Amino acid sequence: MTATTRFIEGLPKAELHLHIEGTLEPEQMFALADRNGVALPYGSVEDLRGAYDFDNLQGFLDLYYQGMRVLLEEQDFYDLTWAYLERVAKQSVLHTEIFFDPQAHTARGVAFSTVIDGLDRALRDGEARLGISSNLIMCFLRHLDQDDAMKTLGQALDHKDRIVAVGLDSSELGHPPAKFKEVFARARNAGFLAVAHAGEEGPAEYVWQALNELRVVRIDHGNRSLDDAALVRRLAAAKTPLTVCPLSNLKLAVVKDMTRHPLKDMIRRGLFVTVNSDDPAYFGGYINENYQAVQEALGLTRTQLAAVARNSFEASFLSADEKQALIARLDDYVGREGAA
Repeated sequence: MTATTRFIEGLPKAELHLHIEGTLEPEQMFALADRNGVALPYGSVEDLRGAYDFDNLQGFLDLYYQGMRVLLEEQDFYDLTWAYLERVAKQSVLHTEIFFDPQAHTARGVAFSTVIDGLDRALRDGEARLGISSNLIMCFLRHLDQDDAMKTLGQALDHKDRIVAVGLDSSELGHPPAKFKEVFARARNAGFLAVAHAGEEGPAEYVWQALNELRVVRIDHGNRSLDDAALVRRLAAAKTPLTVCPLSNLKLAVVKDMTRHPLKDMIRRGLFVTVNSDDPAYFGGYINENYQAVQEALGLTRTQLAAVARNSFEASFLSADEKQALIARLDDYVGREGAA
């Protein structure tokens, strides 16, 4: 293990772009399938892992939604979330903001309360037992219509105390953010913050729409923002966070090679970037593997890595005091370990 790898492993950080359903490792998928009597179209863990070869976002999503079928009971959602928390506790994650996709579960007859009760119970245990604070972000599936999203928002209102924000994910192309303007307006009026996936496979125009029509406070991905100089200036001036996911971008062919990933250019152009893992069970790495990948490919310095970690705390939905407490831990670590 290199000194830089050790530095990354111990670097305090937050994760702001993580789909909890995307942490369903093949071994756990088979275990839950057996527990719940769900048949999988794969003969073994190795066969399933071999299917993780995607040409684009939709190819991944097809397998992603198929895998969710094993999640049926509250304990399933607890176990899924707890496994993620245990893993990232070893990667020096101090805070996480987790996406979940309730429509993908309620459409299968799983109650909204079953999903959120399992997730929330694990997150509470994560704070008590592992020291990881957390927030939940409920995402609307953009390949479905706004009426379906509005119904889901209505279900979420009974759980407002456990959901900090709404988001937008799933198939991006052909489903612009403006399609969901009314449901996001209602969510904001109800007190939720707003984020949205934009500019991953979709154009820079989708980022504009997320900002102007949905009035989001964070952009998830945002790679294609670099295609529009005026957009870059706006994002930089407003310090709008971008939750970048390097290994996801590579696995889904958003970039052809990690050496061509735009993260370093984003930093150079003054964008407020964070590094995250997206759907790590499918994309070959959790948060530290993402830090490691961009460090090796782009030659990021420890100072740059520490700045990205600082951004992750500043871009979170924690209170100012909570952010400062975590940044103090980061500064202490960098002061002790930051010299190359």
